[in-house]
Amino acid sequence: MIAIGADHVGYEYKKLIIEYLEKKGYKVKDFGCDGVDSVDYPVYGEKVARAVASGECDRGIVICGTGIGISIAANRVKGARCALCGDPFTAKMTRFHNDANMIALGAWIIGIGIAFEIIDVWLSTEFEGGRHIRRIEMLG
Repeated sequence: MIAIGADHVGYEYKKLIIEYLEKKGYKVKDFGCDGVDSVDYPVYGEKVARAVASGECDRGIVICGTGIGISIAANRVKGARCALCGDPFTAKMTRFHNDANMIALGAWIIGIGIAFEIIDVWLSTEFEGGRHIRRIEMLG
């Protein structure tokens, strides 16, 4: 199951991403927000991160204007490894080397088509393991 959450800026992207993922057969759990009225991104970054870190959900996607603030909020949760991705190569490497279990997207930064490409690459890339395991363990 994929957890997803966004602030008011990322709300429209969140709706489109949920629809996109469900058409591809993924189960998605929506952690809010529920509209375009101003909300605080740390609330939604933390909700998704807690769902992923606890094992309730396998992976998480969070969206705000730049992706920066919501990724910082998510990474405050032990067990969450949230990477801000702006292109498919970054999405690949964040799985391949960093075993990221969450990604953050910036709705002001990337188009929805690129967001879909990033998500596809991120979901289809496996962790390489090997020497990277030691590094992931150092993160706590």
